[in-house]
Amino acid sequence: MPISLTNDMMRQIIMDHYQNPIHKKTPKSGYTSIHSKSENCIDDIHVYLKLENKIVKDCLWDGIACAISTASTDIMCELVINKSEKEARYIIEQYFKMIHEEKFDEEALGEAIAFINTAKQAARIKCACIGYHALEDLLNKHGK
Repeated sequence: MPISLTNDMMRQIIMDHYQNPIHKKTPKSGYTSIHSKSENCIDDIHVYLKLENKIVKDCLWDGIACAISTASTDIMCELVINKSEKEARYIIEQYFKMIHEEKFDEEALGEAIAFINTAKQAARIKCACIGYHALEDLLNKHGK
């Protein structure tokens, strides 16, 4: 765990994004989207991506989600906006490494570092990753 981030700080980051998600909205047009649903939780979301010239111009999500899914997906959107497709893929890769307790680039994750202890709660891994898997699928869809 990062020395400067306490458990209380991580909990506060998660609760802030759960109670006041910044990127939770359905766009009007110009986005590709993907639906993702969990069999184990209430999570039932759509992730929306606006990619122009291999740059993430916007990333949004909407739907019903638990606190972990809401916060992780909202933070993910914030992390990838204005990043290249390659940088967005790198963020996703580093996030999955962190979740699976592998060596990862802490600087790439910003507030997503709040999910560093997710592996200790196996039931929450799927919740913490649902948005990231959806975004990865959207990027793969664009790459074809």
